[in-house]
Amino acid sequence: MPFDSEAQHAAVTRRAIVRLLPVLGLAYFMSYVDRTNVALAKTQLEADIGISAAAYGLGAGVFFISYALLEVPSNLVLYRVGARAWIARIAVTWGLVSAAMMFVQGETSFYLLRFALGAAEAGLYPALMYTVTLWFSQRYRVKVVGLIYTAPALASIVGAPAGGALMGLDGAAGLHGWQWLFLVEGLVTVAVGAVVWFALPSRPQDARWLSAEEAALLSERAAGAPSPHRLRGNMKLAFGRPVVLVLAAVYFVNQLVASAVGFNLPAIVEGLGVEGPTNIGLVTGSIGVAVLAGVLFFPWLHGRIGNDTGLIVLCAVAGTAALAGFLFTDAVAARFTLLFVANFFLMGTLPMFWSVAMSRMSGLMAAVGLAFINTVGLLGGFFGPFVFGMLEESAGSESAPFVFVVLAGTVGAALATLLRYLVRAQDRAPAQPQVPAGV
Repeated sequence: MPFDSEAQHAAVTRRAIVRLLPVLGLAYFMSYVDRTNVALAKTQLEADIGISAAAYGLGAGVFFISYALLEVPSNLVLYRVGARAWIARIAVTWGLVSAAMMFVQGETSFYLLRFALGAAEAGLYPALMYTVTLWFSQRYRVKVVGLIYTAPALASIVGAPAGGALMGLDGAAGLHGWQWLFLVEGLVTVAVGAVVWFALPSRPQDARWLSAEEAALLSERAAGAPSPHRLRGNMKLAFGRPVVLVLAAVYFVNQLVASAVGFNLPAIVEGLGVEGPTNIGLVTGSIGVAVLAGVLFFPWLHGRIGNDTGLIVLCAVAGTAALAGFLFTDAVAARFTLLFVANFFLMGTLPMFWSVAMSRMSGLMAAVGLAFINTVGLLGGFFGPFVFGMLEESAGSESAPFVFVVLAGTVGAALATLLRYLVRAQDRAPAQPQVPAGV
């Protein structure tokens, strides 16, 4: 059997998955924990230092502003220095800033530290996606991205109950429970940065556990069409193509809806009658089971039927319908079920989404293009909790913010349909060599 056969490539890909995914997943796990642990602290921050619902929403969202501003510059540095050094740097700095959240004393320090946390973490997610483009062929990317997305699902399942337990240390050593939460989880992230430094090869050629031939095979199969090596003169190619702009718009709405619900999920759970930080953490974490199911089920389904853009449309419509159902029912059991269903579809769509994005770019264009799409999504991550908090405070009920979330989801479903049309039209068109697309 020749070395470059499909069987050999599949075997080497499996080895790369086993070696790389635990490291990439661990970094993403902690980023999700450190990004969202503030949701667990919401009610205690209000009780202990007077941070209102609107101020919390702004502070939760301002993280995404600094993250978005530095996303493309961060990935330009990543392209030059490699994934190992840059992801390790990101983990160490955001871990230190996350630990420093224990020193929040009021709204101003809350805003500043959340802004600093976003700046420290900027570039992590597109760095993970760019690493996927260097190691894995398009055939395996939906599966690989789905496995990476098990990290935030597990972070919800494990992180929320663990965070609730840390909150239960309230009063120990003279610290509030939320101070223990930020301190411990931040220091764990610093340790994860060290793991990345020692365990993550930046590209197949750097992996000691691959032969030169195996590394070349992975790189060759992962490579897309030729890509420019300079951003200057190629701005439209990186950021201005219709399919890239619509991908960014779809992700904006997805993140707006997911962040609006996610950053308020512990408070929503508490509003449904769950009491005590540990119980709230356990129930909030259980919804991560739905996320885990989604990011595993849809790559499995895609592997059997294909049709990535059709599945993206399905997830957008079904997720919005579940949130609309939450709005129109008062039954507690039904509301919990609908939260599960909404998260199943909102997160389950993302492996297909990023696979479609990766198939349209490579090389430097992938580094900056994926960062651009994520940047736009991060802006949705800002507006979601910010508007949710403002509406919650001004209306004095949960109905108004959920109307906003459902309307946004409806727009997202329309954009997903437009994305399907554009991708199908591009796939039918004659190949355009100047566009780095692996269609």
